[in-house]
Amino acid sequence: MFSTNRPTTHASATPRSPAGSPLIEVDAVSVTAYKTHLLAATTFTAEPGQITVLRGENGSGKTTLLRTLAGSVRPTTGGVLIGGNPVDERDPQFRRTVAAMIGLPPMASDLTVFDHVALVSSTWEDDPGSVNSATGRVLDDFALTSLRSRYPHELSSGERQLFGLALVFVRPFDVLLLDEPEQRLDPSRIDLLARAMLNRRSAGCTIVAATHSDHLARRTADLTVTLESPR
Repeated sequence: MFSTNRPTTHASATPRSPAGSPLIEVDAVSVTAYKTHLLAATTFTAEPGQITVLRGENGSGKTTLLRTLAGSVRPTTGGVLIGGNPVDERDPQFRRTVAAMIGLPPMASDLTVFDHVALVSSTWEDDPGSVNSATGRVLDDFALTSLRSRYPHELSSGERQLFGLALVFVRPFDVLLLDEPEQRLDPSRIDLLARAMLNRRSAGCTIVAATHSDHLARRTADLTVTLESPR
């Protein structure tokens, strides 16, 4: 039987006051595929400018829930609203609103770190000066400036993880979905990630992140949702 996982505020996080209607509404969402239960019924809301951290054991459905929010997996029961609208990955406004890093993004072997990040930025910015500024800023945020001329295969696994994060953070969004973004990062680099997340929260963005890192959760969580393994 599915159970509704009630969100609990993390003990070290400061609860944030409601700011109007929730930006994300997850109502009794569950996912079943080929008679296999991937996500137990889950309900929570997230306000604008709030970081929600998903916790739970492997197999509890954290990635499945993020994919449901991103529109790549349809819920079996329940529903998701983002900005009051159903999830629709074909809708240009939805794609503008929601950014996601669920696994490393594609990387071209013949483009440098700078080329990649500038290319993503240029799809959202018309002014070359704004592209260069946004690219330089995000490379600095993730300690990648000294690696700007390297190619993806010349990066360590941790550097590649930071590179993937930079590709997501360089674009505009109102909602950011992150699946274990701390993977392959040492503690100092996790602090870089936490700082970037908190900066975007301060700018009014809503973030939902699945993590196994107690440190990242303590640094960033306004709300913690613990998923139970589906049975």
